[in-house]
Amino acid sequence: MYTVLTFFAFTAFVAIYSWYKLRKEKLDSQDGYFLGGRSLTGVVIAGSMLLTNISTEHLIGMNGSSYKNGFIIIAWEVTSALALVAAAIYFVPKYLKMGLTTIPQYLENRFDSTTRTLVALFLMISFIATLLPIVLYTGAINIESIFNLSEVLEVSKKEGLWITVIAIGVLGSVYAIFGGLKAVAVSDTINGYGLLIGGLAIPLIALVSIGDGNPLTGLSKVYAHSPEKFNVIGAKDSVLPFGVLFTGLIINQLYFWSMNQTIIQRALGAKNLAEAQKGLLFTGVLKILVPIIIILPGVIGFYYYGDSLYDNQDMIYPELIKKILPVGLVGIFAAIVLGAVLSTFNSVLNSAATIFSIDVYKRHLGKNSSDTKLVKVGKLTSTVLAIFAILVAPMVAEAPDGLYQLLQQLNGIFFIPIASIMLAGFFLNKISAMGAKAALFVGLAFYILTTFVFKVDIHFVHIWGIEFLLNLAVMFIVSYFYPLDKAFKPKDLHIVTLKEWKYTKQMSIFLCLTTIIIYIMLGRN
Repeated sequence: MYTVLTFFAFTAFVAIYSWYKLRKEKLDSQDGYFLGGRSLTGVVIAGSMLLTNISTEHLIGMNGSSYKNGFIIIAWEVTSALALVAAAIYFVPKYLKMGLTTIPQYLENRFDSTTRTLVALFLMISFIATLLPIVLYTGAINIESIFNLSEVLEVSKKEGLWITVIAIGVLGSVYAIFGGLKAVAVSDTINGYGLLIGGLAIPLIALVSIGDGNPLTGLSKVYAHSPEKFNVIGAKDSVLPFGVLFTGLIINQLYFWSMNQTIIQRALGAKNLAEAQKGLLFTGVLKILVPIIIILPGVIGFYYYGDSLYDNQDMIYPELIKKILPVGLVGIFAAIVLGAVLSTFNSVLNSAATIFSIDVYKRHLGKNSSDTKLVKVGKLTSTVLAIFAILVAPMVAEAPDGLYQLLQQLNGIFFIPIASIMLAGFFLNKISAMGAKAALFVGLAFYILTTFVFKVDIHFVHIWGIEFLLNLAVMFIVSYFYPLDKAFKPKDLHIVTLKEWKYTKQMSIFLCLTTIIIYIMLGRN
């Protein structure tokens, strides 16, 4: 009972605080609803980015993967810092200069309106088919496991998960539909830093317990029990070989942190360039700390449970929480976990609504729509997507390599083709709209065939790298026969101040060096 009370108390606090902060906001304008009125500060951007990124597919999925595979999966996290440096120094200054609301807007400026529409539709499909259902399902696993809802409600485990999925889906939708980006960002900030504190507490309490009061002794015991789990250099046949860092992984990271609407929308809502850069680089610092929250607990779980949960790896984190946390803290941490689920869910809903309203509806269905009309369309879009995600969520249960690995495989369907044409748009001046469209479809077909149809014996992240090179080749060849009409020159719309944050270069160097040091310290042959 105490667990339930603390859970509802923290959840209510976040909701009331978010309402208080938003009570005077204008949410009926395009910028007000979709970009938080272009008023976000660095601290809010960093908290929101972290929590949009870190959800239960990380807490559940990555801890499940590290329990089985060890620290080799750290590459998903620490290399993010390098991509965030690129976003802060190169990409975001260009986006803010052009006054973008969505990433597909850039593609119309650089290529043509058809490319913009295609990418907008690709993104909508990726949100509906992959991210939203997996986020909902992993959240339901955690909440159901912590509270044993199926037993309390006297229903089957499957029915308990369905009820939890519906409850989380409805609650997450409320933030996104009625509060827009600002509501998402404000609630994210509280939950984000709550997740950081609570998430760090889980391995600390476990290590104190294992080390009889001394966490360093506990860490030594965990290391001595399975030193191979702490190696960050993945073998060629492992779940994440070291070689992927130099092929498809860096392309994926650049896309995710520099071009992914769900993430970069926070930076687009910054009050100026300095705050955007501050937010991006603070996020880089947080991403380097994040493995303590989403990888180390899985390895600690191996110390406690051995390989007894190998067939059900995604249950290791909920089991660890119940084992080590005092009853009173379980409720608070469950509320923080729920916040992480809601954050990613409502952030994706908000981004999907933004893309559909601005890139599809306004351009093809209601060309003269007012801001009020676009906001209504955005709310309706969020509602429809939420219902669909709730229906699809329980279907993602059977993932042989764990839910996080499944999510990454599915993301590759759309992320790499879009990343290819975005990077070509920025760095290759002669690539034409026809070349970009051809690469989108060739890349899409290539990845689906090699990953899901023919099962080629190459790691899917290496396939990302091969696909990227193939896409470039297609763009060069098609652009040779269908050349660019006129050179693209981005215009400065003077929407926000573009003065750089004074510590951008120092922080960027620090993040790059820290990433290299982690691999040197934790890598071994």
